Amino acid sequence: PSASIRNVGPLSVATEPVTSPDSLPAYVQYARPYEGVNETVARLWLFLAAGVIGGTLLALLAGLAVADRAMRPIKALTALARQITSTRDPSRRIPTPSTDDEVGELARTMDGMLQALDEARSERKQALDRQREFVADASHELRTPLTSIQANLELLQVEGAGSADDRHAVDSALSSTKRMSGLVSDLLLLARADAGRQVARTETDLATIAAEALEEVEHLAGERRMESDLEGPLPLLGNPDELHRMIRNLLENAVRHTPEKTTVELTGRRDGDQALLEVLDDGPGIPNGIEEQVFDRFVRGEGPSDTVSGGGTGLGLAIVRAVAQSHGGSVTAGKSTYGGARFSVRLPLEHTAETAAEERPAERSDEPQTL
Repeated sequence: PSASIRNVGPLSVATEPVTSPDSLPAYVQYARPYEGVNETVARLWLFLAAGVIGGTLLALLAGLAVADRAMRPIKALTALARQITSTRDPSRRIPTPSTDDEVGELARTMDGMLQALDEARSERKQALDRQREFVADASHELRTPLTSIQANLELLQVEGAGSADDRHAVDSALSSTKRMSGLVSDLLLLARADAGRQVARTETDLATIAAEALEEVEHLAGERRMESDLEGPLPLLGNPDELHRMIRNLLENAVRHTPEKTTVELTGRRDGDQALLEVLDDGPGIPNGIEEQVFDRFVRGEGPSDTVSGGGTGLGLAIVRAVAQSHGGSVTAGKSTYGGARFSVRLPLEHTAETAAEERPAERSDEPQTL
């Protein structure tokens, strides 16, 4: 034996000499199987792996907790910004964090920005309200002198006094006065709609108003064929003058933008709890992509089929939409079955006692009757 560690079969043997001057040579040996050492090494690796994994998980959880706590104010700011974007209400205020760090500075900056935007919106709204009030008041005040001027010019036209040049001047002034009176009336109606003012409303029949408007426009149709299919009565609560103006504008728009020998059709019927009024023609129709733009103010569509010179004021269809919306309805533009333009107006019907009496027998028609 020698002082070393040697492998003997399945054992690992450690030998250490024990020497003494008065004795024979002696040795101490210790043996242990390989399996125990391998098991110890395996347990050591297991403990190391478990420690590494456990430490990593703890570090991950701690990092997530710290990051969530640090990002919580940012998430609150993001959520509030999304709410303000969806509601378009800058009057909302951002809670200011108590900490004086970068997040707190961002919150205070955003709150100041929202406050400035809210003040700017309030100032703009007040300016628009004042402008609408001014237009409404000015239009109302202009109607009286224009009416007086128009009456005097009509009187001079009837009397026929003066030379031919004087009569021509009176006719020209009367024509301009009528056009100006119409423009002032249009502006007054739109200004009232913008300001939310509602004129007196009564129970009226939309079918009757539509028939009267069609009768007034027929003399402007020329060689066009004017047709109507009105299923009445269509009772609703509204202003007869504004409804008449709305239907007349739709019919005049169809006459203006269709060539001669075309057909303009006016239909009216009940569609559930709404009245559906439509003006259709077989003319060139509305160009694609501007079905909503035609209802904007001062939009004048001119084409080769237009029969009225001057182009108009561009307020006719804007008045149609304003009247429809002020009566709780809507108007849409599209393509008719004839290939031309279609304008559809939907207005809520008034549920009167006569309407209920008409609906009651229809509901009980299936019930057995006893004679």
